[in-house]
Amino acid sequence: MIELDAATFCLQWATGGLLFLWVTTRRREVGIGYGWLMRATYGIIAAIGVVAGFRYGDDLGRELAGIGVVVATSVALAVSVVRRKAGVAGERERVAVKSARITAMTGIDRDIDGPRDDVPEFPPVLDLIAPAIGVIGLLFGAAAATQGDASYVVSLVRVLAGAAFLGAVTDAMLLGHWYLVQPGLARGPLLELVRWTAITWPVEVVAMLLPTGMVSVLNGSIDDGYGGMLGWFWIACAIGTIALVAVTRAALKERYYSAVMAATGLLYLAILTAFGTDLVARAVLA
Repeated sequence: MIELDAATFCLQWATGGLLFLWVTTRRREVGIGYGWLMRATYGIIAAIGVVAGFRYGDDLGRELAGIGVVVATSVALAVSVVRRKAGVAGERERVAVKSARITAMTGIDRDIDGPRDDVPEFPPVLDLIAPAIGVIGLLFGAAAATQGDASYVVSLVRVLAGAAFLGAVTDAMLLGHWYLVQPGLARGPLLELVRWTAITWPVEVVAMLLPTGMVSVLNGSIDDGYGGMLGWFWIACAIGTIALVAVTRAALKERYYSAVMAATGLLYLAILTAFGTDLVARAVLA
């Protein structure tokens, strides 16, 4: 069977979240504070995984990779802080447009403090280093999670699919909250993360159905200890997640700003069902 391991879970969550942070930062639209929030959050999660690994596990390769993720994330965060005065390209353009609009309406040409052009920007490629190291750690984590006659390939697919799936939905929810801080932000970055959540969903579900998987729980070959109820709960979580993603996408089609807040609330629920989709399956199959 496939073991449920806290260290591997934390590493996969941090790896997926940092990967989709790059998906967002590469657009150069979201304020630098969002990157600070995400790097700090996932750096802490990765660190928790390292502590759990050394305390309860015995996979040195995974733990060393986890340390690498923490270090790479910390370096990216430090570089972003040092170059904070540069802002991001999209923000500079927005400030320029806003200034021109004010001048056109009032006839008064005012100097509006904004990001500086003479300071180099944070290079988004730095956000790719940590998840790349994390993937290496997940190769070790998948091996550690493989028990008995279980397939390493299946275990690896589940770990990588879970990393992408949980990372996408978590980043989407956190980005939705960031619109409170940066209300002029276009919806493109959030729509992209919602789309990636929808793309990774079938991969996650199929991965959990691969033998020996949730099919065995549903047909009674594996006893979940609750008369098969956990198998049906897993189905409800899986269907509920994609349904919430679809409703979130529909909400974001509305023009009003409140639609973004409604989408964020829906993504809160999607996180709960998404974690149910991943963790319930792992717990039952462990």
